[in-house]
Amino acid sequence: MTPTETKDSCKREIEVVVPADVVARQTEEVIQKFQKLARIPGFRQGKVPPTVIRQRFAEDIRSEVVEALVPKHFRRETEKQGLHPVSQPRVTDLHIHDGEPLKFKASFEVMPEIKVEGYKELRAEHPKIEVTDDEVTQAVESLREQHATFTPIEGRTLADGDFAQVSILGGAKDGEGQPVKMDEILVEIGGKTTLEEFSANLRGANTGDTRSFGVNYPQDYSDQRLAGKVFSYTLKVHGVKQKSVPELNDEFAKELGNDLQSLDDLKKRIREQMEHERRTTAEREAKDKLLEELVKRNDFAVPDAMIERQVELRLERGLRALAAQGMRTEDMKKMDFERLRAGQRDQAEQEVKASLLLEEVAAKENIQVSDEEFATELESLSKQTKQTVEALRARLTEDGALDRIRHRIRSEKTLDFLYRQSA
Repeated sequence: MTPTETKDSCKREIEVVVPADVVARQTEEVIQKFQKLARIPGFRQGKVPPTVIRQRFAEDIRSEVVEALVPKHFRRETEKQGLHPVSQPRVTDLHIHDGEPLKFKASFEVMPEIKVEGYKELRAEHPKIEVTDDEVTQAVESLREQHATFTPIEGRTLADGDFAQVSILGGAKDGEGQPVKMDEILVEIGGKTTLEEFSANLRGANTGDTRSFGVNYPQDYSDQRLAGKVFSYTLKVHGVKQKSVPELNDEFAKELGNDLQSLDDLKKRIREQMEHERRTTAEREAKDKLLEELVKRNDFAVPDAMIERQVELRLERGLRALAAQGMRTEDMKKMDFERLRAGQRDQAEQEVKASLLLEEVAAKENIQVSDEEFATELESLSKQTKQTVEALRARLTEDGALDRIRHRIRSEKTLDFLYRQSA
């Protein structure tokens, strides 16, 4: 039977008829199964007459026949008609009666017909990547700061440029929010990032002293949790320390890596890393714009089922990120997932469109993933997950993820192709 195309170009509806003799055979199989298992008073197990089974388990028999025949014959009919469902069918108008064919309607979504055009005309910026000497110098100074040491000072009080090793107790004067409690932190007296109230109250203090004071945070304070609030703090000084940064010479460079022999080697390494990071960022931004433009030039309907799957993937990634940041499971359960799903939908639809269009470009340009490329990717993943390649392959095979990895590599190669030809 010819499928009915609905107003949505991705949706189809078909009518399926299962011959009466097929229904009868399936019904007999189910009855025989029930005969072996049924325990009915007055009959030995396995000896219950079929007529009794039919009467006692009519609804159960009907359900099992439907569960056995509907998926099988839906699949056969879609294959016969050359349809490729991407969603589970919604079955309606189910008709099943003794001695008659089983009939039903099934509505489902199919992959849209995509004709990708205009991808060879896409253009993207390929900016020249530059790193100045001043930027390298700043990076070197940042490394010196990271390797600074703090030595105790005896016999004098805190002054500008010193670091106070303190513990802090505090909280909002209105009693709102959680109290502040920090142990053994360093506060630079007169430092650029140190609030003046802290510097003013710690100048002249010595080890063992306690200082109590208030801080009025301005409305435009960078931390919104503190902006516009008044806090009271009590600080106990545990030590007076002085910061020392390592001398800038070849010895400092050698301490940062066995393969670094001089300060020039270090500067060269820093420049290369900065250039690589900027090139990677520029390339990623250019590729994002290419995909955005590709989708704009090739608009088409996307099956809801594919969008929903992408929404769930985005949501799972987001939750994993929150968990990695320390968010508790009980707090996650309080989140408004319906609102979160709705907020992800537009971006998910764009990602599905981009993925489908990349598949079409790959097919047109005969972009494939070689066995060597696939093996290299598995080797990289095995190092990241600290598994052997064999164990990783076995797990991915069990999860059905090998095809997804191959698909991802192919998409990345296709996007690389678009980027190279966009210059």
